[in-house]
Amino acid sequence: MDKNTEEFYERLKEELRTTSNWPSIYLYKFIVPTDTSKIKAVEEAFNNMGAVINTVQSKTGKFTSVSVNVNMESPEHVVAKYQEVSTVEGIISL
Repeated sequence: MDKNTEEFYERLKEELRTTSNWPSIYLYKFIVPTDTSKIKAVEEAFNNMGAVINTVQSKTGKFTSVSVNVNMESPEHVVAKYQEVSTVEGIISL
């Protein structure tokens, strides 16, 4: 992981610590190329966590938005999950 990415995640953890009480419901938003295996990979990352997952395909059908509402234990867990799904090719985290 490069230095900018590390700094981003540290800032995110600090912001989450100061703006939320933990555990807390967290909303993840991702955009992935419309490919069943990539969408499934994101969904499987939240398997058995009680997550509510919604997907919406773009007008052109090239991309799919994946929104995940899930109860997370801490800012560290939030960041760890972002890092886990970042391995999905072409994913964008919002």
